Amino acid sequence: MNNQKNNPDIAVHCVSVSKQYKDVEALKNIHFDVERGEIFGIIGPDGAGKTTLFRILTTLILADEGTALVDGFNVVGDYREIRKRVGYMPGRFSLYQDLTVEENLNFFATVFNTTIEENYDLVKDIYQQIEPFKNRRAGKLSGGMKQKLALSCALIHKPSVLFLDEPTTGVDPVSRKEFWGMLKNLKAQGITILVSTPYMDEASLCDRIALIQNGEFLTIDTPKNIVSQYKNKLWAVESDEMHKLLLDLRANETTKSCFAFGDKIHISMDNGELIVDSLQTLLMEKGHTNIFIREIKPTIEDCFMQLSQR
Repeated sequence: MNNQKNNPDIAVHCVSVSKQYKDVEALKNIHFDVERGEIFGIIGPDGAGKTTLFRILTTLILADEGTALVDGFNVVGDYREIRKRVGYMPGRFSLYQDLTVEENLNFFATVFNTTIEENYDLVKDIYQQIEPFKNRRAGKLSGGMKQKLALSCALIHKPSVLFLDEPTTGVDPVSRKEFWGMLKNLKAQGITILVSTPYMDEASLCDRIALIQNGEFLTIDTPKNIVSQYKNKLWAVESDEMHKLLLDLRANETTKSCFAFGDKIHISMDNGELIVDSLQTLLMEKGHTNIFIREIKPTIEDCFMQLSQR
């Protein structure tokens, strides 16, 4: 396939991308486009294929089948050009732990034939938060500060496309919120961002998302559209014996789906309706007490669970 430089609105273009490791199909026939300047989220559990896809798109490994273009360049034939144009923050902290904050940033700037000063405006808002610790070794930083340093290093050469592989995993809630604020600012500067995460609640922070499981995309759309396509009414159910409640609800012949969500169980029914009094009576007959049932709005996680059952 020829480079798609004739379509400047597309930053990433994938057609039929597949990858297999021995007997494991890591990616199965992946198709998608990422529009320039958007935050595109790839949402799914560990082992779903997110890292493999990012490693293909950043030219670190080859796909077995299919074609992928990044910034109009083919990931196989034009890998040198792509490496100049993308930033990649892997899920595992991969900077030099024995180097200081400043030494790490200088090193990555040098690798890309630039300087901190030349692109400081791009990383300023992020780097200023860790600059007071610029002489501290990277290995001694907290999780949130490591995250900010890794992002600064991924940005120092002013990439047009940024790949962030599970950047908020293992980071405290405050740092997670700060990080997404940083991504919004980077988007405003025209950078296309692909971010993977296992956290379903982060989906709403993306412009569009792909839900992935077992190497396959289940759907691609805006978070709002995905939630609006949830086909069944949904209820949250609680009782004093949650494990027994889960088993009893799944054994009920009219239950269509039933999954534990934190301290509640979300269910939908085959006929789309639930008669609360009837279900409450059934559960009381099975020994449940303090039963609570209410209709709720679906979340991205509910949609993921429904789509994964197909």
